[in-house]
Amino acid sequence: MFDHTPLIGWQRASGAPRTLGRALGRAGRRAFHERLLPTPLWKRLNDPVHQPAMARMAASTQRHFPRIWAEIEGLAEGLGLPVEPVFAWNCRGDLLASVPDGCTTLVVPGTRSVIAHNEDGLPQLAGHCFMFEGEPDQGPGFTAFCYPGSLPGHTLAFNNAGLVQAVNNLRLIGLAPDIPRMVLGRAVLDRVDVESALSLLRRHPGSGGFHFTLADAAGGPAVSVEFGGGEVSAQEIVKPWVHANHALHHVRGLAHQIVTDSSRDRQIRGDRLIAEGNCDPLTVLHDRQGSGLPILRQDPDDPDQENTLATAVMQPGPDGVAWQIYDRPGAAPLYAGHHPCRSSTRDG
Repeated sequence: MFDHTPLIGWQRASGAPRTLGRALGRAGRRAFHERLLPTPLWKRLNDPVHQPAMARMAASTQRHFPRIWAEIEGLAEGLGLPVEPVFAWNCRGDLLASVPDGCTTLVVPGTRSVIAHNEDGLPQLAGHCFMFEGEPDQGPGFTAFCYPGSLPGHTLAFNNAGLVQAVNNLRLIGLAPDIPRMVLGRAVLDRVDVESALSLLRRHPGSGGFHFTLADAAGGPAVSVEFGGGEVSAQEIVKPWVHANHALHHVRGLAHQIVTDSSRDRQIRGDRLIAEGNCDPLTVLHDRQGSGLPILRQDPDDPDQENTLATAVMQPGPDGVAWQIYDRPGAAPLYAGHHPCRSSTRDG
């Protein structure tokens, strides 16, 4: 029994890509129509000025990731909308340099590394997001935090092969993407380890900006991957480390990115907490102290239009992934478990 009204739901689906997509769409349909369709962001994304970029990215997705394109078609069906605007919604970070996707990730290396993540998104979506447990007809199953109308793989997730993924927005500017970053995020959930995920990203570097923290069941170091605009930069994480959604080692990103006040302040505060020896995931990710904007984001008037909607603590190991999902500070985990590794037939 829950000791409070859950702010994050739980959905399950299995089958072919279109079937999974339909389930995703139905799960978020009401919230999408009521809380996202009326927004200026939806209108901006569907401006005809984006049609050339949309056509280019749609063709790349259909050519390289036909199963994910089928999932997007199913998503549109479940939402009761044409596929074109739904695809545009899933290209928002490629079409626009700055969108309301923030997030903070903490990594604490060890025998069983900790990957902890605050998922920050639109405040009006509080109570309307859900964990999605997907069992595709090919490849590893996965569990991912999902926004209404969005593909899995751009927030926080783990799969049946023991791969863990935590995702942060990078606001890179001056790009002409040819593949959507959220399509790549979804494709990573089909990989079985960090090496195969990196190989995928290096084959398709021409997306909008993203940062992935990746770790797998083999127990090697977690990896910080900043990519987009034709560049993929990967660094092993060998000491406690925080990432607050701006580029730290991506060469193009360091020269051509937007760093908001919140992103800068969260990075400064996270680095300071680590320097002081505070590496407990909830101590760091639920911190509201410091002189700037806080790591835990609860202000409905947040300057980036982002609030913390979930916090995850994930620990991959050879026996699988131990995990906890929190829907609010000061409460017990809303969901928790240990996800064992299972074999996959999908080519990494």
